[in-house]
Amino acid sequence: MAAGNEYHIPKMVLGSSTGQRSMPVLGFGTAADSPDSAVLKTAVLEAINLGYRHFDTAFAYGSEQALGEAIAEALKLGLVGSRDELFVTSKLWCSDAHPHLVIPALQKSLGNLQLEYLDLYLVHWPVSARPGKLELPIKEEDVVPMDFKSVWKAMEECQRLGLTKSIGVSNFSCKKLDNILSFATIPPSVNQVEMNPMWQQKKLIEFCKARNIIVTAYSPLGAKGTRWGTNDVMDSQVLKDIALARGKTIAQVCLRWIYEQGATFVPKSYNKERLKQNLDIFDWQLTEDDLHKISQIRQKKMIRVGVLHASDPKTLEELWDGEL
Repeated sequence: MAAGNEYHIPKMVLGSSTGQRSMPVLGFGTAADSPDSAVLKTAVLEAINLGYRHFDTAFAYGSEQALGEAIAEALKLGLVGSRDELFVTSKLWCSDAHPHLVIPALQKSLGNLQLEYLDLYLVHWPVSARPGKLELPIKEEDVVPMDFKSVWKAMEECQRLGLTKSIGVSNFSCKKLDNILSFATIPPSVNQVEMNPMWQQKKLIEFCKARNIIVTAYSPLGAKGTRWGTNDVMDSQVLKDIALARGKTIAQVCLRWIYEQGATFVPKSYNKERLKQNLDIFDWQLTEDDLHKISQIRQKKMIRVGVLHASDPKTLEELWDGEL
C-alpha cells in the first residue's frame, strides 16, 4: 500500500464551474448522528496528511465549524500549501431554500468554515421549509412549495459573486433535474444522492452522464451505525465473496464499484486505517464477473424519507417522482 501523500486521487472537471474547477473523486464525508468537534478535527487533519483534499459538509450537519477549524490548522501547520488545493462542499438547508435567503445562508456557511469561497454549493433537498425551522425531520406543516426557478437563480448569483466556484443539487430526481435544466443559465455541476451497490441509481447515472452532471454518492457504504443507514451493504454476501476473492475489504469493493460507474463518493470515516483503505482503490479493477454479480443485487432504497416527517408513501413518491 502506498504511503500517505503518495496516493493519487483522480479528479473530475465540473461542467459549469468557474475556472474549470476539478473535484477529487474521493471525498471525506462529515454527516454524523452526533458530530463530535474534537474527533472530527483530528480526523480531518489525519485525512489531509494522508492526501485527502475533498471535504463534504452541510449547514444541517453541524460540522462546518469544526471542519473550518481543522482546515485553518492544516494551513497553519503547512499540511496543505494553500486553500486552492482543497475542495470544500456545503449545502443550502431547506429553511433557507427561499430566494432572499440563499446568499445569506452561503455567507453564514463561509463564516462557519472560515473560508472566502466554497468549491461547490448544493441545494440539499428539493424541499423548502418555513424560515428558521432547523429540526429534522421537517414537520409536514413546516413544508412549503419550493420556488425552484427563483432559488436556482439565487444559487447562480452565488457563483457569479465568487462565493462558490460551482453549484449543484442533492437528492434530485431525473424529473426535478430536468426542470432545473429547462431554465438554468448555469446548469448544476453535481447531483449528490444516495448510491451504493444496494441502490445503484442506474437511470439517474445515465441521465446525468448525458447532461454532463457529476453524480456524487453519499452513504456509499450504507451509512452503517447511523439512524438513517443500514447494515445491508456491509453484510451483503455477494460483496463479501468478491472482497475475499480480490483480497480487499467490502468497503473497498463498494467504492471501487462506484468509481467504475463514473461517480464520485464521500464516505464518512474518522478511523485512520479505514481512511487509508478508502484511498487504496485506484490501482486495481473489478472483473466483468464481479460487475455482473453486483448488477444482480436486489435493489432497495435505504433513505426513504430522511428529510420529511411524513411516512406517507404518496409523499415519498412525490419527493422522488416515482423513481424509487
